[in-house]
Amino acid sequence: MRSKPSRWNYLLASAAIAVAFWGYWLRFCKAQESYVDTRIAALADQTDFASRLAVAALERTRHQVRYDPAYVVLDYPGGDVPAETGVCTDVVVRSYRALGIDLQKAVHEDMAAGFSRYPQLWGLNRPDKNIDHRRVPNLQTFFTRHGEALEVSKRTSDYQVGDLVAWDLNNKGLWHIGIVVGEDAFVHNIGAGPVLDRGLFQWKVIGHYRYQPAE
Repeated sequence: MRSKPSRWNYLLASAAIAVAFWGYWLRFCKAQESYVDTRIAALADQTDFASRLAVAALERTRHQVRYDPAYVVLDYPGGDVPAETGVCTDVVVRSYRALGIDLQKAVHEDMAAGFSRYPQLWGLNRPDKNIDHRRVPNLQTFFTRHGEALEVSKRTSDYQVGDLVAWDLNNKGLWHIGIVVGEDAFVHNIGAGPVLDRGLFQWKVIGHYRYQPAE
């Protein structure tokens, strides 16, 4: 009769799996860091706004950030949630802020001047400077009004460095946004902090924008 595996067998197997996973995670992090360094080096000598925005986004991947969508009362202008927290929109906001562009102020002022032009999805009757710039549909509207709304195509070459891409992750209004930093490469925060990722079309693209204001 065949004996049942002992408790120690289960523990040893679990430990082996944990060690293997940890090794994989370390290799992944090292590869990610190496690719980030490579992309920054490739863009470092470029002085155009798009390249500098991409570098700012890549720099965000070096920050430890816990995904936290909680509503936070912010300073204004220049307000931000705690540095160790954030969501996908905060990657965009912080990247632009590194170049001296305050999207909190810009979005709030535009909504105050034309609130009805923005999506009416949250039951509000006036702008809220604490959260409006942290909502993907509001950023989409702002970038359309003050930048360029570009074609949503299936060609990765159409998505240039510094462009912004919005997705619907589940085809049910789970919105997401990131910054293009290379062909088919982008920086976003989908739950594990800012990361460099590849595969623009792994989710449904619902918006493609270019916002490069004069400084």
